[in-house]
Amino acid sequence: MTPGSKQVRRRSATPTVRKSEPRKSGPKAVMAQQTTKLQRFGQIAAVIGFIVPFVVDIPGLDPVGSRMLAIFLAAIMLWVTEAIPLSATAVLVIMAEVLLVSDQALLPVPDSVPTSATFFASLANPVIILFLGGFMLADGAAKFGVDKAIAAVMLKPFLSSPKMMLMGVMLITAALSMFMSNTATTATMFAVFMPVLAQLPEGKSRVGLALAIPVAANVGGIGTPVGTPPNAIALGALQSAGIHISFIGWMALAIPLMLVVLAISWAWLAFAYMPKDLKIELDLSAKFDRGRNAMIFYVVAGITVLLWMTEPLHGISSNTVGFVPVVLLMVTQAMSGDDLRNLDWPVLWLVAGGIALGIGVGKTGLDAWIIGLINWEAVPVALLMLTLAGVGFLMSNVISHSAAANLLIPLGMGLGASVAATPAEIAVVLALGCSLGMCLPISTPPNAIAYSTGEISTPRMIKTGLVVGVSGTLLLAFVMPLYWGWAGLL
Repeated sequence: MTPGSKQVRRRSATPTVRKSEPRKSGPKAVMAQQTTKLQRFGQIAAVIGFIVPFVVDIPGLDPVGSRMLAIFLAAIMLWVTEAIPLSATAVLVIMAEVLLVSDQALLPVPDSVPTSATFFASLANPVIILFLGGFMLADGAAKFGVDKAIAAVMLKPFLSSPKMMLMGVMLITAALSMFMSNTATTATMFAVFMPVLAQLPEGKSRVGLALAIPVAANVGGIGTPVGTPPNAIALGALQSAGIHISFIGWMALAIPLMLVVLAISWAWLAFAYMPKDLKIELDLSAKFDRGRNAMIFYVVAGITVLLWMTEPLHGISSNTVGFVPVVLLMVTQAMSGDDLRNLDWPVLWLVAGGIALGIGVGKTGLDAWIIGLINWEAVPVALLMLTLAGVGFLMSNVISHSAAANLLIPLGMGLGASVAATPAEIAVVLALGCSLGMCLPISTPPNAIAYSTGEISTPRMIKTGLVVGVSGTLLLAFVMPLYWGWAGLL
């Protein structure tokens, strides 16, 4: 979301998410593209941040490190203020690194700098391929109505009481969000439940159900590598450092946290919003498409998920498996070039920019310089984890989760050499922490969609976001590292 879209219009119609819209032109488009004061500030601050390292002698940094600092400061300001689209900042980072700190730099550089191909390769990083496959499956699920049909089938066992139905809504939403974008999942679930909300009396029950969907979508996304971009950013940074976490390995790391936070969220929403005597009638008539292309999609999706889940048995990287649905669905013509064009490419470029930034920060010694500004060795591990998770949670409430992860993970991983925690622990904590920010309508697209229904006030969203986010942050800081160590996962 851009700052210009923060004021979401409240409406009662069913929210929809379109992956691709025709480009608009004319006066209306010009007005839509007008920058806010925050964006103008970000643009000016980015320019200043970029120039300062070139004109000020910074102790401890060589010329290449100073140039990387300039790129890093500019990226911070552009991502935090969303002065230009997040994906635009990402590709700008890659180009700036090539022109300033690679073997193709316009200024003198030592022989030890990375090649330009190193930075360009981030656009086709294996993690990008993994996410591409996830996006293909998510797009196909929406195209063939699989998401709505699954939601209808899975909800039937949870109709005994309002609180059980709330649990069913949250479990289904979280399950879908593990393999679909949380934005598409939220839009799908609201499409199913808007008629239900309309039948309920004005009051807490409508608020509770409306809140349950974005909360579960945000929390569910942390469960798999393809669930949310911060996960992919962390995996990309770890792979660049020679550390591999498999698809099933990430699930083992994250799903316990996901389930506990989901349970806490359900308990809070059930206590605060769901009366015992509420009666709800649901239309569960959604059916699975039995056409040729839909049947092909079912088989390909099943094979892909099965291969992801069994990586330790067959040894095929989850990144490689991510290319399977792209190839098979295109070759069989179950999905077309139009479907491929409609994928969320800006998110892929955003992830690529984060990977490239991490490479640049590490290869130029900027990470060591920044980390050396604080005596991290004196910080206890538990406090360090709380700090990392807390910073991720706080930043992701006011800027996009992806941008927060892009900024924090490269720096955090550099701490591994000076603290007791490993780079893998730090990257995972930061990625999961960045997924817990959901206090405001602007924090995540799912929150914005929920807010746009007109059922949720900002104070109620803040209160629920704090309950979920703070509890998740504390678990992430103090409990999960113990579990990971005990299970031998990190």
